[in-house]
Amino acid sequence: MEPLSPRESGRFVAERSKDVFVDEKGVQRVAEMLYQLKDSEEFTASGWKKMNQLAPSLDTEQAINWVFVTDTMNFSFWPDRQDQQCEVVYKGNTYRGYMSLCAAITRAVDEGVPILDPVYFSQMSEEELGHVLRSDSATPMPMLRERHQALIEAGRVLLQHGGSFRNFMSQGHNDAEKMVKYVVDNIPSYRDEATYEGQRISFYKRAQILVADFWGIMEAQGEGNIPNLDYLTMFADYRVPQALVYLGVLRYSDALMEALKNGELLHSGERREVEIRGCSIWGVERIKTCLWELVKERDGKSCNINSALIDFYLWPYAKQHHKEMAHIPIHHTRCIYY
Repeated sequence: MEPLSPRESGRFVAERSKDVFVDEKGVQRVAEMLYQLKDSEEFTASGWKKMNQLAPSLDTEQAINWVFVTDTMNFSFWPDRQDQQCEVVYKGNTYRGYMSLCAAITRAVDEGVPILDPVYFSQMSEEELGHVLRSDSATPMPMLRERHQALIEAGRVLLQHGGSFRNFMSQGHNDAEKMVKYVVDNIPSYRDEATYEGQRISFYKRAQILVADFWGIMEAQGEGNIPNLDYLTMFADYRVPQALVYLGVLRYSDALMEALKNGELLHSGERREVEIRGCSIWGVERIKTCLWELVKERDGKSCNINSALIDFYLWPYAKQHHKEMAHIPIHHTRCIYY
């Protein structure tokens, strides 16, 4: 049985959720907030490049493979203890979390490591990857073995497509839905699925972000021109749900809030974890719909801000406001999906 798409999964979970709820008042408030910002560069492909300062700036085979390598290892950066963060120093700046991965890959390129060449990374050793991802603090990058496994597996798939991520993506024919499906069907580590209330569902966080990043690095040109980018949902992770709770779009039950405040780990695929991720997707879908209605009503035109772009706004928003939202616990799940 094929799982529901991420959007359908979000709706399915939100309609049945016991511990996480989408609040329509919060949805309306955030839609109003985004309406004020709707014409800013943050909601464009060139805005994506500004946000990803460490991404190569040229639309080259190397830049496109950089997106593939980073997204293939883009999971689980949170530290076991807040004061023990993996840190990568690059050009005088210290990076943590996902940005530490971006910095480590860019540092390796500068050092002449062929980390963007599938011939190399499809057969590199765990030790070699450990050197690429080495930390400049006492805390190493978590889940090195899983990152190594994901990267060599993905590299072997690219070699079957002429060693080029661009070639691989061309199988999706500029169609976001087909692209996501092609990634998920061919690379097992991207298969982010679960069962909820007896129904197979999907989130495909990394597969969707891979398509969105391909669009961003290509500045929506050529193969990166994806007319139905709106197929993508938000990318269900840790940080955006926290921002959605802070902004009043999501509400957690007292029991869930207490469990998270006590530092309880949630397992990948368990009910509460699925509800946080599913309701996050549906909450952003509702924001998008309300925003589109506001633009139509007030400006008499259609709006092209999709859920992926709303996510690209909310993720840095959460980072910038992390002090104000420190009282809202982030859920923690150690897995390869996000």
